Amino acid sequence: MDVLLTFRRVYAKTLWGNYYKNIFEMERAKFRTLEQVQRFQNPPKDKTAYPLLHEAVSQHIGSFNALTEGTDGGLLNMGVKDIGSKTIFDSNDQKRLGNKLKIRVDSVQISKPMVPTTDKISLVRTVYPSECRERLSSYRGRLLLKVTWNVNDGEETSEVRDAGLLPVMVQSNRCNLEGMSPEELVEHREESDEFGGYFIVNGIEKIIRMLIVPRRNYPMAIVRSSFSNRGASYSSYGVQIRCVRPDQTALTNVLHYLNDGNVTFRFSWRKNEYLVPVVMILRALIESNDREIFDGIVGSDVENSFLTDRLELLLRTYKHYKLNSKKEALAYIGNKFRVVFAATPDRTDVDVGEEVLRRIVLVHLSDNRDKFRMLLFMVRKLYALVAGDCTPENPDSTQNHEILLGGFLYGMIIKEKIDEYLQSIRTQIQVDINRGVAVNFKDPRYMHRVLMRVNENIGQKLQYFLSTGNLVSQSGLDLQQVSGYTVVAEKINFHRFLAHFRMVHRGAFFASLKTTTVRKLLPESWGFLCPVHTPDGAPCGLLNHLAYKCQVTTEQLDTSAIPEAVYKLGVSPTLSAAAISGPNVCCVQLDGRIIGWCSHKQGKYVADTLRFWKVESSEHGIPLELEIGYVPESQNGQYPGLYLFGGRSRMIRPVKYLPLNKKDIVGPFEQVYMNIAVEPNEIEKNVHTHVEFSPTYILSTLANLTPFSDFNQSPRNMYQCQMGKQTMGTPGVALCHRSDNKLYRLQCGESPIVKAGLYDDFGMDNFPNGTNAVVAVIAYTGYDMDDAMILNKSTEERGFAYGSMYKTEKIDLGMDRRRGDPITQHFGFGEDHWPEEWRERLDEDGMPYIGSFIKEGDPICAFYDDVLGRTRIKHFKGSESGFIDEVKLLGDDNAAKECQIATIKFRMRRGPIIGDKFSSRHGQKGVCSRKWPQIDMPFTESGMQPDIIINPHAFPSRMTIGMLIESMAGKAGALHGIAQDSTPWQFSENDTPLKYFGDQLKSAGYNYYGNEPMYSGVTGEELRADIYIGVVYYQRLRHMVNDKFQVRSTGPVNSLTMQPVKGRKRHGGIRIGEMERDALIGHGSAFLLQDRLLNCSDYTQCSVCKECGSILSTQMSVSRIGTAAGIRCRRCAKKVDSTTVSKDDLDVWEDGQGNKYVGGENTTTVGIPFVLKYLDSELNAMGIRMKYGITPQ
Repeated sequence: MDVLLTFRRVYAKTLWGNYYKNIFEMERAKFRTLEQVQRFQNPPKDKTAYPLLHEAVSQHIGSFNALTEGTDGGLLNMGVKDIGSKTIFDSNDQKRLGNKLKIRVDSVQISKPMVPTTDKISLVRTVYPSECRERLSSYRGRLLLKVTWNVNDGEETSEVRDAGLLPVMVQSNRCNLEGMSPEELVEHREESDEFGGYFIVNGIEKIIRMLIVPRRNYPMAIVRSSFSNRGASYSSYGVQIRCVRPDQTALTNVLHYLNDGNVTFRFSWRKNEYLVPVVMILRALIESNDREIFDGIVGSDVENSFLTDRLELLLRTYKHYKLNSKKEALAYIGNKFRVVFAATPDRTDVDVGEEVLRRIVLVHLSDNRDKFRMLLFMVRKLYALVAGDCTPENPDSTQNHEILLGGFLYGMIIKEKIDEYLQSIRTQIQVDINRGVAVNFKDPRYMHRVLMRVNENIGQKLQYFLSTGNLVSQSGLDLQQVSGYTVVAEKINFHRFLAHFRMVHRGAFFASLKTTTVRKLLPESWGFLCPVHTPDGAPCGLLNHLAYKCQVTTEQLDTSAIPEAVYKLGVSPTLSAAAISGPNVCCVQLDGRIIGWCSHKQGKYVADTLRFWKVESSEHGIPLELEIGYVPESQNGQYPGLYLFGGRSRMIRPVKYLPLNKKDIVGPFEQVYMNIAVEPNEIEKNVHTHVEFSPTYILSTLANLTPFSDFNQSPRNMYQCQMGKQTMGTPGVALCHRSDNKLYRLQCGESPIVKAGLYDDFGMDNFPNGTNAVVAVIAYTGYDMDDAMILNKSTEERGFAYGSMYKTEKIDLGMDRRRGDPITQHFGFGEDHWPEEWRERLDEDGMPYIGSFIKEGDPICAFYDDVLGRTRIKHFKGSESGFIDEVKLLGDDNAAKECQIATIKFRMRRGPIIGDKFSSRHGQKGVCSRKWPQIDMPFTESGMQPDIIINPHAFPSRMTIGMLIESMAGKAGALHGIAQDSTPWQFSENDTPLKYFGDQLKSAGYNYYGNEPMYSGVTGEELRADIYIGVVYYQRLRHMVNDKFQVRSTGPVNSLTMQPVKGRKRHGGIRIGEMERDALIGHGSAFLLQDRLLNCSDYTQCSVCKECGSILSTQMSVSRIGTAAGIRCRRCAKKVDSTTVSKDDLDVWEDGQGNKYVGGENTTTVGIPFVLKYLDSELNAMGIRMKYGITPQ
């Protein structure tokens, strides 16, 4: 095919060059085979050729890099500062506290992965990811904590503690691959365009899922029925704000409206909920009075009786506490929360109260005055919601969402584990005090002993998190789930691998909800979440993917110049606008901090000016990524205001700003109130301010690769996004340096003739996923009924869709050896006697020959056991035969020791067979129903025979018109030797693909519509109708018969019920359920039912008593001299005394326990299901006795 295309391409350049200039002017896709080969042979020495790949995962790497770089030494160092010091006294006496120890973590460092210090042999001390993949180990750097303490506020002592090995992200600033060129990456056994963004744990690539969480630092008005379930006085109204500290840890504050008009402040601390009157919080923040609170909430709306009445009640209710000053309010709060916060005896209630306010109330703000203003704003917004002056906001809307990135979640967990580490130090010292052990804080040996007894291995806890996805947390980290945070970044093919990095999940909590509200596709997600790329089934609508141009911010913008800029534009600062409040004025907020007020008209002007300045240039100090969310005044709409966001974790995307014709960056909050045209011809003067660069920006990377997706029914595009990730393709080119448990590889993948513009931008030709096939749409032979397809047998013999499956088995000789025990098993043959046929498959070192054929039961490894004194082997346990592809010996961290671990990679041949699943790129899946001989296949006038025949009925109901267009485009591209661009939305009603590709076919001498007369391969007669035939790119899916077929005659059974076990791996049976039974009954197949449900299942012979009808009371009697043993019924027999029975009485029988009976011989043997006997035993245990009628008697 490649030779044919090359010939046709040269032919086209010479003969049709001028014609293509006119007809093919919109063609953008090209064949880049030579460039690809040259790049493969000589990787670039400077930078990657596919920057879009690195952009796709930049948010993962950026979030991890933020842990150790940036202001204040990175997020981890900001986190330990927020933790502060822990205080411990060396006495339990409340009157005499004793010496005071204050201990804290000063700084955190993460080193790059290096070989352990126990390795004295390795010259190269750097560890690279490829080594960890092959050794099935973890890619980890050392976590170092600088612990500082002082006694009685005296001189400080510091010590750097080793907190274990922490898994680090590949290609991050802690990775040894950072900054390498493609050539250097290849030298280090990586893909030439390795983009990282994942962790390696025990040789498995793991990725932390991106989670959708509420937007940070924005007070959201909510009506939720669960609020009213908290108590009799609670209503369903509330205002919720998710506050995020500078170190990215979060805490949610909620204001609840009570039915009597009061407002309560709710928060969670260590998974417990607490409620505090909001006025108490306000009075504790600053020295204020009722007048100041009243003016800050009511503003100029003094005539609003609804508002003033409830506010008066709110202030009067607080009088009952008799707390008149800030100090009294702080002391009251501190007294109530002293135990909760584990405050030491030396701290006053006021100090504890201030800590509560710092750690709980609006933690994103550092100034109490700012917290006071924001709480007043939230109370006013809550009253406006209750009064109906504003509408509740949708918590499921993308407008109110942001993305919790993996690196930030990783940092949050590390911070909490460091806090637990300091708590455990305090607990350990307290244990010593309680036991009466001498405690001397000034003795370095005692402090060292305390630190040694504390579990310092934080890295192990993070490795557990990555390997299981389970979050073990005291606080819950303000998240709603405890599991499902990590997934395996499977490399089934490159499409699936790449999709993992663009996947965002709503959370496991929402998957259990009965409502479908959270799953709906909302218009607010335009350009941020792909409307097509979501799975069908349980996770539908919850597991989404980012649009391919959507990015997530990982850095805090410099917004220091913004307050001064808005003040110049007419915004009144907060100090001069103390009594301004309510929806009638425009509140200006910057990252959750109120910076001023203005009129709504002025607010619109400020928003437009800021946008013009940020797009124009950076001279004004307004960052381009700043989100300017102006909510206009409306009639009972969203609460108005001007909200500016410059924080991390925000979704952003590019659009064109029309006044300056430059790129602007917009976010989901502001987009709702902007006028953005999709195409230039839609622009209306004085209406639209922006236009999309391309309509394809709304689709994900994989959805953009579907050819002509705008001509398909929407569900089919959705199916293709899923099936594209299940294709047997090319997962990578460095497969020899991987030890994946299961890997699929297509032997001869091809570059598609019809491909989207993004196909080459992402370098998908490096990882081909399918094959160009000649497809005829015809009902032929009947074997293509429904979704089945007929495969040309000669095409399959030439290698069409031929693939391989790789499996890796790990052999660990030291698995059962305990630490410290000597090595007793060694790879290779011993000097004892062993079968000579072992050497036919195994080399002298006990390892199998590379390339040797192997089947179930064959030896794959030999080792000598010192304990047994003989050579033993391990057998191949797989049921499918294959070839030995690779053998690797793996050393442990102590390089001086003998190798005890080996991995053997097996290659299984997987040619297409009947029952294997195939799919086009339009969701048209089907199974191969027959391999038809080429001699009997239909043929065209030119002698062309199709590779695949599919049924015409596949198109009308599914409406995959894109596949028909691809067939025409592929046919024209093959004839003219050109690649066809299949980017969606490039055609219109005036410029149809039929005309565009029809003209190409016509110029090549073919039918304008793609039909051709075809002739029967059996009779040679011309078929009555012209057949639609063309070239379509077909994918072979990984769902193969060899992995799924299940055959059994006899096999293992359940020891309790004697029925066949289930499961293909256990050689189990295939269950005949109720519906299968009903179908067999409907056909009258009584003997087949008996055979399936009895004879081949749990048929057993059982003795039954004809008189009492019991199968449980029969037993075998003990044989005596002169009499044979027989079946007797204990229930019907009469027990007799052994002293009164004569020895020659032949009617007496014994039960084996010395008891003698007379009678009970009227028994017989019947065939029953064994489970019936099991059921009878269960019922008998409950006192239910069953009686069976035996006929004939």
